[in-house]
Amino acid sequence: MKQNNISSILPTYARMDARFVRGQGSWLFDEDDNKFLDFGSGIAVNCLGHCHSKLVEALSKQAEKLWHTSNIYHIPGQEKLSSRLADLTFADSMFFSNSGAEAVECAIKMARRYHDANGDTARYRIITFQGSFHGRTLATIAAGGSEKLTKGFGPKMDGFDVVEFYQDMNDVEKHITDATAAIMIEPVQGEGGIRPVSAENLKMLRALADKHGILLIFDEIQCGVGRTGKMFCHEHAGVTPDIMPIAKGIGGGFPLGACLATKDVAQHMTAGTHGSTYGGNPLAMAMGNAVLDVFEQEDILKNVQNMSDKLRTELVRFCKSYPNLVETVRGMGLMVGLKLKIEPREFVSKALENKLLLVGGGENTVRILPPLNIDESDLHEGITRLDKICQEILNDKL
Repeated sequence: MKQNNISSILPTYARMDARFVRGQGSWLFDEDDNKFLDFGSGIAVNCLGHCHSKLVEALSKQAEKLWHTSNIYHIPGQEKLSSRLADLTFADSMFFSNSGAEAVECAIKMARRYHDANGDTARYRIITFQGSFHGRTLATIAAGGSEKLTKGFGPKMDGFDVVEFYQDMNDVEKHITDATAAIMIEPVQGEGGIRPVSAENLKMLRALADKHGILLIFDEIQCGVGRTGKMFCHEHAGVTPDIMPIAKGIGGGFPLGACLATKDVAQHMTAGTHGSTYGGNPLAMAMGNAVLDVFEQEDILKNVQNMSDKLRTELVRFCKSYPNLVETVRGMGLMVGLKLKIEPREFVSKALENKLLLVGGGENTVRILPPLNIDESDLHEGITRLDKICQEILNDKL
């Protein structure tokens, strides 16, 4: 028999010392009813905060009717959600999954299938970028390419060319070969340290894809669904992809992903080419539709624009007030990064002591990802706590 203090959970996370049992709005509560301000949103998942009344209502109503049938039958909620997402985007068709990694897997298969169906079977490789994060399956860690993700899981799956995150994306052209099927990029890198790709660079990638007859994939799993102030990040650049995996915010906290595509690409994903037991189940579809309802009814995008302006103004002030700690502010909307001169975990740990939840990222960056419906009072409280954290870290180092 195991000792009581030995966990049966696989130790794949360096968990912080917090145990949350309930949430409301922008706040989480632990077992002792301590109150924490959530500026991480479950890593950009809880886009409408915790236990939004409309989402709770939608989940409760659907739970009383039907949970699962199987994709061997029509699921009305899929038809409704897919139609709404098609109206909001470039996409003509989509596949529903349970996670972002699954959505990216579908995108990879779509890109390969497209070229195979068009008689160009040699095209299977996908260009990706250093600092990217596309998931934790064997294919998606190969797409990300970093040793942190791939070490110990070799041999690395073939088919990905991980290139430099260029300041001028025209330089990507030298990596395009007769075997290239697609270019895949996050319009804003999340895990990589909140690194936005400029509108000019996204336009360059679109032009390169068109020039060479390859596909363009925008991974909007973290930066999509309102996070940057537009429904999808690429809208800022006026550029559309051929394929777009999404997840996180679209379920508002319920596991839901989707891979959206143009008709030209999607038509080749015929019966039997892809599938999912749980993908697009009635519960998930009820939540996805409820999230879109709230976006419309509460003008969430307008709130993101207003709150992000206030947040950025204050964070830019931090750069001047704490030059030995904060290097720069980067990001878009309510997907913001503080690039620090210390290890992010030190900052995140100090934030936890101050009952503020943040998320670390690459390049010494701390991610600030509050709920998209955050009000001015909670935003101000978060800024006040960030200020206090900076002061305490500097005082500790004196």
